[in-house]
Amino acid sequence: MADIQEEPMDTNESCTEKIIPNNTTETPEQIAEAAKKEGNVYYAGKEYRAAIKQYTTAIDACPNCASYYGNRAAAYIMIQKYREALEDARQAVLLDEKFVKGHLREAKCNLALGDAEPAIRTLQHVLVLDPNNKSVPSELQAAKAVLRYQEIANVDFAKGDYRKVVFCMDRALDHSPACSKFKTLKAEALVLLKRYQEAQEIANNLLQFDSINADAIYIRGLCLYYEDNIEKALQHFQQVLRLSPDHTPSRVSFKKCKTLKTKKEEGNTAFKHQDYEKALGIYSEALQVDPHNIYINAKLYNNKATACAKLNRLDEAIENCTKAIDLDEKYVKAYLRRAKCYMDSEQYEEAVRDYDKVFQLDKTRENKRLLQDAKLELKKSKRKDYYKILGVGKNATDEEIKKAYKKRALLHHPDRHSNATPEERKDEETKFKEIGEAFGVLSDSKKRMRYDTGQDIEDEGHGFGDFDADSIFRAFFSGGPGFSFGGPGGGGGGGGHGGFPGGFEFHFG
Repeated sequence: MADIQEEPMDTNESCTEKIIPNNTTETPEQIAEAAKKEGNVYYAGKEYRAAIKQYTTAIDACPNCASYYGNRAAAYIMIQKYREALEDARQAVLLDEKFVKGHLREAKCNLALGDAEPAIRTLQHVLVLDPNNKSVPSELQAAKAVLRYQEIANVDFAKGDYRKVVFCMDRALDHSPACSKFKTLKAEALVLLKRYQEAQEIANNLLQFDSINADAIYIRGLCLYYEDNIEKALQHFQQVLRLSPDHTPSRVSFKKCKTLKTKKEEGNTAFKHQDYEKALGIYSEALQVDPHNIYINAKLYNNKATACAKLNRLDEAIENCTKAIDLDEKYVKAYLRRAKCYMDSEQYEEAVRDYDKVFQLDKTRENKRLLQDAKLELKKSKRKDYYKILGVGKNATDEEIKKAYKKRALLHHPDRHSNATPEERKDEETKFKEIGEAFGVLSDSKKRMRYDTGQDIEDEGHGFGDFDADSIFRAFFSGGPGFSFGGPGGGGGGGGHGGFPGGFEFHFG
């Protein structure tokens, strides 16, 4: 709406009679006219409230004079009390149907309040009364623009184009600054754009002028709901429904809020009872309730990830964590859960990335330790995995390590593959050497401790530059029963890979 311009006050004397000097008592008409003139002085001096008081005195004295109501309407407009001004303007034209200024003020108030259609009808009527009126074309253009923006916003809201809704409502509010309906629609679009603070400010502004404005209370409840404050949101929606039982948006939101609360509690109960499949199903149902509620849905995806992790379905857990983070990029619990799943599935680079993000968001000592642990595991993962080479777990006992070495050393000993192609023999020799290297470290408690803690064994002079897998093999099997490697060229005692001190021979059947 354009800036409010001061209007010249109505000074016609249609409501006054010829004043006859009388030193006794003033007539009502004289009182009214004097009050009107004083009111006009106040109006010219921009003291609009004082002007309203004088115009009210005039109306009380002569309640059937249209110009007094017209003047008071103009003063109300200047202090943006459009509803009071509208009431006065309507009374003015009721008293004088040809009172053009009264009609113009009625149209101005309707437009300011967002009622574009009645404003347009009134302005068209003014053109009938005064075809050459210069103010009507611009007012008519503004009213039609408001109507157009309102229609576009309603269509865009249904399509989910909330940015366009905000744009249209801003343009409409330029002409209709007192329209709570436009402000509410803009605020609701802001909520769905996750601009909660702006929406709250609009709602609070509306409540300053009307503490029981159901639409404003609804917007505040909506902000609480989408910020995952379910209990307070329910209270706000209940308050709206007490004030306005037919308030459909509040009824719908209350139902969603209640359903989400119930589903989340049911899922958590199933999880506590270790019924993880049931919990997954309930969390999935809850995710269908309201796709717009990103914070609650992020928690539901994280809950699903936790249930999947309990079922050792790590890929699903990671996927659900990622969905949670997509909704809320600062959700620390989802990063922690995904990082743990990455660690459990030995995806250490990804784990380091997530723990680093966690530490950036929440610089606690525990989060720093988790990051350091992940970096250590990443460093360890880039070395040869001696446990994997021997085919044992990281908690394997000494006896399990010996049995594993024996089995694999015999399987990959080069003499066993003397008839293989050169490429195959080379491959087997490499494996045999790695098996010996792995056993050399894991069978030595000090070396194993350094290896497990990610320390460089070479730093303590335990390098393998001169490592001899045959030496470990002979040392391991020395003193045992004799075997010999079958096949052409099979080794005898003392020569090749199979030779041992004392003439022991290894037979592979």
